[in-house]
Amino acid sequence: MTKLEEMKKLVEEVNYYSYAYYTLDKPLISDNEWDKLYFRLVALEKETGIVLPNSPTVRVGGEPLSEFNKVPHTHKIYSLDKAQSLGELDEWEERNQKLFRFKPIYSVEYKYDGLNLSLLYKNGELVLASTRGNGFIGEDVTSQVKTVRTVPLTIGFKGEVEVQGEVVMRISELNRYNQTSNEPLKNARNAAAGAIRNLDPKVTAKRNLDFVAYNINFIEGKALKTIEEMHNFLIENKFFVGSFFKIANGIGEVKTIISEVGLTKDSLDILIDGMVIKVNDYHVRDELGNTEKFPRASIAFKFEANEASTMLNSVTWQVGRTGKLTPVAELEPVELAGVTIKRATLNNYNDIVRKGVKLHSRVFLRRSNEVIPEILALAEEFNDSEPIIKPNKCPVCGSTLTETEADLFCPNHNGCAKQIIERLTHFVSRDAMNIDGLSRKTIEQLHANFNVKNFSDLYKLTREQVASLEGFKDKKIDNYFASLERSKTPDLANFIFALGIDNVGKKTAKQLASRFKSIEGLMKATKAELADLNDIGELTAQYITHYFFDENNLFEIESLREAGVKVKNKTNSDTQLKLAGIKFVLTGTLPTLKRNDAAKIIEENGGEVMSSVSKNTDLVLAGADAGSKLDKAVSLGIKIISEDEFLKMV
Repeated sequence: MTKLEEMKKLVEEVNYYSYAYYTLDKPLISDNEWDKLYFRLVALEKETGIVLPNSPTVRVGGEPLSEFNKVPHTHKIYSLDKAQSLGELDEWEERNQKLFRFKPIYSVEYKYDGLNLSLLYKNGELVLASTRGNGFIGEDVTSQVKTVRTVPLTIGFKGEVEVQGEVVMRISELNRYNQTSNEPLKNARNAAAGAIRNLDPKVTAKRNLDFVAYNINFIEGKALKTIEEMHNFLIENKFFVGSFFKIANGIGEVKTIISEVGLTKDSLDILIDGMVIKVNDYHVRDELGNTEKFPRASIAFKFEANEASTMLNSVTWQVGRTGKLTPVAELEPVELAGVTIKRATLNNYNDIVRKGVKLHSRVFLRRSNEVIPEILALAEEFNDSEPIIKPNKCPVCGSTLTETEADLFCPNHNGCAKQIIERLTHFVSRDAMNIDGLSRKTIEQLHANFNVKNFSDLYKLTREQVASLEGFKDKKIDNYFASLERSKTPDLANFIFALGIDNVGKKTAKQLASRFKSIEGLMKATKAELADLNDIGELTAQYITHYFFDENNLFEIESLREAGVKVKNKTNSDTQLKLAGIKFVLTGTLPTLKRNDAAKIIEENGGEVMSSVSKNTDLVLAGADAGSKLDKAVSLGIKIISEDEFLKMV
């Protein structure tokens, strides 16, 4: 294929995907994939010097929808040039300095991922709201925009002014909406765009959108000198300008700000996909001027995408320790946030139905905070796409499944090998009974060779039986039995967690231990008493009471006692907790304490250990060679303490 042929193919593809995205409001690929196609086309145009007449590089945005009235903008609305790396920011500054020497002072803001809008005010009143359209003509969406809570209908400034910004849907609002909607929204960006471009303003109002103002296209009778002054003007006139605006001296400070935001962006409630950098001085901006598409004095730095689209090839139903089946999507491998993704969660069958995903269809998926990727929605289906069939038999033991409102369960609690192995693996884990030497593979051998299926069976194994296992020699056997003996005096919270009660994680187990003081106290707890505790709702309370109503579970707890397990109950002194309610993050190597020991001290004193730094973190306990967690804590202004300070607290 020649370069010209490749260009023609790229133009056709990008135009098709742009039409689906802007005009039909039906994205078929992720933004990251669109960018790759677009920038490959840009590169080829630079190499060949050829720009095809219908190339998407010669226009901004998409054409207005015919259902809306078309309205001209007071001034052309430009798109922003994009930097894909920090090095490209240096190149941008160098190009500008060659055109006009200036002191490099920049404003730095979030690049919001929503729908671009312009609001026109005359005599202090909102008279027109329009989409960007093709940059010259947009769509009149005034009725829809008037429902947006952060759009001021009147402002103090009485001259004519056109304010530009982004309409967005907060992630918390998206999640709230999807909990009750029969048709879940794909993502926050499409939720906002779809609401504004809906002909019924009532639909818009239900989405609880926000408008973030960040630019003035035109202002009558007022000379603005800097972007900072413009930003303050917007605040004075009661526009929502978001939570982030900084002035940077030089491109080095810009890079530092970008790096800091990169560590925290996934904890924001508003979706951003980059940062916008603007030359602060308006005189300099005027001198630099514009290209056909972009203002030279502004640029958008794009973060690495955490959304993509790929093909869903099949669905595997995994059986967990409680018997619950979880559908896992087997995907065509795709690069996302620096990782090759091959599998993603689909939660349950109801989730599959709500999202409309099918086998052999293209789906959107998201990965954030390094958690398991999740499928968001159907992107495109094809002639061979087919529905995902709800199973009626357990894929492991063949038992007929039972069904609750949301989930499928295998009822063969004591005979399904996968459930047994998952329960035993959970029981011996570090945060449960902490029995060293029992990997999942070893537990599979114990189950297959000696029919080990109950927790208490682990304490009945002989030395000869353990010696027959692959990889177990004298020293390892000694260590195993020593670890088994140590596990016989667990803390109450660890024991509760080890039982594997549905919906009872480490945090809930600690709360139950603190409230009921003994396993006997928990066993007698009523559903009402349980549901009355913070963070334990009706469903979890029901799971707990059902667990202790089951005679098999009660028999197993008694069998553990007979095997020598003595649970350490909570005492009254345990309630005098010095770190109650304090959320810690541990990072680096501490001088004397191991991190596991520090975590145990925190939890014994009522504190909570978090895996990652967020705005909810109270303290970061840092040692030598602390990494990105320390950087993120600094950027969020979270207090950092040493081991000495920590020990003084307890």
